[in-house]
Amino acid sequence: MATLLTPRDVSDLLREHGLAPRKTDGQNFLVDPNTVRRIVAAASLQPDDQVLEIGPGLGSLTLGLADQVRRIVAVEIDAGLVRALKDTVGHLEHVEVVHADALRSDLGTVLGGAPARLVANLPYATATPLLFHALAEPAVTDAFVMVQREVGERWAADVGDPSYGAVSIKLALVADVEVAFTIPRTVFIPAPRVDSVMVRVRRRHDAPPLAQLERLTRLVDAAFAARRKTLRNTLGAVVAPEQLAEAAAQAGVDLGARAETLAPADLQRLDAALASIGTA
Repeated sequence: MATLLTPRDVSDLLREHGLAPRKTDGQNFLVDPNTVRRIVAAASLQPDDQVLEIGPGLGSLTLGLADQVRRIVAVEIDAGLVRALKDTVGHLEHVEVVHADALRSDLGTVLGGAPARLVANLPYATATPLLFHALAEPAVTDAFVMVQREVGERWAADVGDPSYGAVSIKLALVADVEVAFTIPRTVFIPAPRVDSVMVRVRRRHDAPPLAQLERLTRLVDAAFAARRKTLRNTLGAVVAPEQLAEAAAQAGVDLGARAETLAPADLQRLDAALASIGTA
């Protein structure tokens, strides 16, 4: 594995390029080589893989990935960090640094239409929309990403868990999600106020087709519009009561329950029932 960045290396790079971590953007730079090695090992990469890295920062993880894969496309929004990346990974011909906002980018085009695995320390402020944006691109086959612990636990939560919510269901519809391990705050400069986790996201082969998924997303959003209210109240605001009652009976869903008590399969049955009676 290539020589990895240490705390001193990161501090020197920031100083040399006149950079300072921006709290508003959640910039916390990974500075522990052992943590990088652990992430790279757990990613189970293959020599022929193409990796998409969103938010490479100063290249700490990029350097760890570089010896393992055929190509890395690192998308960085911060112009100052793009300049610094020339010092850390500019000598690596198979690493392409793209100065762009990943959320506003056509990732299929960025990846040249070739399959890629997302491995990244995602910017914490935009981690959830970035993951959904990546999963919307068929070229992204799976993801192994670092996020704030509370976010990762919410992504992976099952019905009955305290963290379970709309995002848990939306992800469960398209992927199998698990928290792999915890990353302590001490391996960053500056140290964040929260711990982090690595989350593994594998696409489901039985994910609903796009049109159905869009309907389901709207249904989930409506169901969770007011967490303390029952489905009769939340969904009754968007579906006529008679039709809602008919669909719920057909799907075996209790309208007196709250959305947080429903599994993804329950909402899929309800969506199918609503569609069958012409309301979705």
